[in-house]
Amino acid sequence: MNQEFQEYITKKYRLSFQDLKQLQEISTDLQMWEEGDIEDIWNEDLSHKYEGKKLKKELIAHVKKKYEQLRHKPTSYTDFQNKIKPHKIKLQSEKKESLGFGACPVASEKTRCCNLLTLDAVESCGYDCSYCSIQSFYNEGKITFDSDFKAKLDNIVIDENEFYHIGTGQSSDSLMWGNRYDILEHLVNFAKKHPNIMLEFKTKSDNISYFLENDIPKNILFTWSLNPQIVIDKEEHLTASLKQRLNSAKQIADLGFLVGFHFHPMIDIEDFELHYGEVFEMMKEMFDPKSVVLISLGTLTFIKPVIKQIRARDFKSKILQIPMIDASGKFSYPLETKKKMFKFAYESLKEWSDEVFFYLCMEDESLWKDVFGFEYPTNETFEMDMKLSYMKKIRSIM
Repeated sequence: MNQEFQEYITKKYRLSFQDLKQLQEISTDLQMWEEGDIEDIWNEDLSHKYEGKKLKKELIAHVKKKYEQLRHKPTSYTDFQNKIKPHKIKLQSEKKESLGFGACPVASEKTRCCNLLTLDAVESCGYDCSYCSIQSFYNEGKITFDSDFKAKLDNIVIDENEFYHIGTGQSSDSLMWGNRYDILEHLVNFAKKHPNIMLEFKTKSDNISYFLENDIPKNILFTWSLNPQIVIDKEEHLTASLKQRLNSAKQIADLGFLVGFHFHPMIDIEDFELHYGEVFEMMKEMFDPKSVVLISLGTLTFIKPVIKQIRARDFKSKILQIPMIDASGKFSYPLETKKKMFKFAYESLKEWSDEVFFYLCMEDESLWKDVFGFEYPTNETFEMDMKLSYMKKIRSIM
């Protein structure tokens, strides 16, 4: 908000601290979204109808109404220019006190969860996706590798009578660093040592060279996070393009390995069906569903610290231009919007449903039946069905 305009309305309308805080947040969002500023929607004409405290109330209500109208319509990237400033990253290796191995950090009983185990092979990410929560948990610009990683992996107790699904893509991109500090070598050897685990590498990169040149066990799952190219261009900065991601996945699949795809976050963009439909058609043309293990669906969900972190950044993004409805203590789209997006995705790929395990990632349990036609009564039944499907898929390529 322009300083002069802020001083003018504060003095003239006797804005309270809380009034000013709300207007400053709205101003920050409008500028981030390239949707003008409060000056553009501040309606002085209301002074002809109201006065005093009532006038102040109506002026602020008018601003909020215009703001909410922008948040409740599909995100438009038409003429949206978001030049990202280059950022420096520092890579370092140090001995960590403990290995980040355990339950998924966003697991919740309030949403249907697969009980994924996560393994923090690297802390922080070199990509710059505008919606990413990693920046809220780690020091931005500093990438940390554990110099004692191999020893910690060797000490993980794995019950040979259990089947484990472990993902490495929660605290950083799984593949963007390649085999730096021998990270992939250690993880591949861990998978070889324990054939009763499925070790998932989740990525937005096309950095698969290590796997093309080395002996890789079949219990490694390669998954790509996908979005239409317009979303990649505007919100997933520095990542591989959609075609690069799909081509890398195809190379891996053609070598006889299992792949999967995460549509998370799906974003309610203008011409949603056109843009996402093109991605689904590309997938069906390129892949045999027998090589595809999973397709997960999810959308933007924010906690307050992440929203604060995004607003504090000096950049342009429309990622916060969503309705921000309460979602079990977090903020997201209304359930109807989610149902529309997820149902379109599933119907577009439904011909794969006999071969591929479809699921909603950390979404309200009420959505399952509307989207897939079935639901799980508990997280444990969801987890068991997923693992049985994965085990069957692994056996099919052994």
